[in-house]
Parts: sequence; C-alpha cells; structure tokens
Amino acid sequence: MAMTMNGEIQLNAPRDVVWAKLNDPEVLKACIPGCEELEATEDNGFRAVAKVKVGPISARFSGRVALSDLDPPNGYRITGEGEGGIAGFAKGGASVKLADKDGGTSLAYDVEVQIGGKLAQLGQRLISGSAKKLADQFFATFAKAVEAERSHSLSG
Repeated sequence: MAMTMNGEIQLNAPRDVVWAKLNDPEVLKACIPGCEELEATEDNGFRAVAKVKVGPISARFSGRVALSDLDPPNGYRITGEGEGGIAGFAKGGASVKLADKDGGTSLAYDVEVQIGGKLAQLGQRLISGSAKKLADQFFATFAKAVEAERSHSLSG
C-alpha cells in the first residue's frame, strides 16, 4: 500500500539552527515517536529501532535511514526502510526544504511511504490517520527542541 503526506511547519529559529537540529541524532531520537535507538552511520545516515503501534498492531521496526541531496542549510532527501517482523515492512522517503519566513524558518516536507504485511491489511484510513498523527507528534516535539535551543542560546 502506498501513501503520501505533505505539510509545512513554521519554526521560530534561524535556518542554520533548524538545519543543525535536523542532522543531530540525539534531537531526532527524542523527536521520533517510539524511537528506541538512533545511531549515526558513516554514510550520511542512521541505523534506527522504533516501536510503533498502529490500530491493534504493535511492532518494533529496525532499519536504516540515509540522507542524500544534501544542500545545507536548505534541505535534503531522506530515504529509509524498516522491517517489523510479522507486522510487515515500511520503506519510503521524504524531501525536506527549509526557507526563511516571517523572521523564522519554514520547514516543508513531502513524504511517500510503501507498507506491506499485516500493517497494510489494516486499511488506508487507519494507516493514514496513524501516519499523520506520528508526523504531527514528530514536528511538535521537533519545534519544541528548536525553541529550547533558541531560548538557551539567547539567555546564555
């Protein structure tokens, strides 16, 4: 089953700060819902383990994520795939673009994901709703991490 999502979030921080956070494994690990491990690899990527619950199915996915088309501090492409055992698999990618906007930074994303296995049997609506919820959670937490950095650097 294929799925696409896109959106934009306004962050109250300069583009270079947002770029740094998007490339910081500790920040990403804290922001990705259910993330248990996130380790940078030598090849501009990450090895990850995340526990995800979608409807009645809960699974631990392990996989790899790679960054490409790096254009600091304007954006990149992120691709990855994960295996969740009997729950299935997920693979896909996203393009992330940063732009100066209203004294801060606009982060726009375009995501396409392919899922299979038991997860795909849950149906498009449940999957889409869960994916949107996970994306919203990630960006809300990411915005807080960026804000915390900004207020820390202003007061220090």
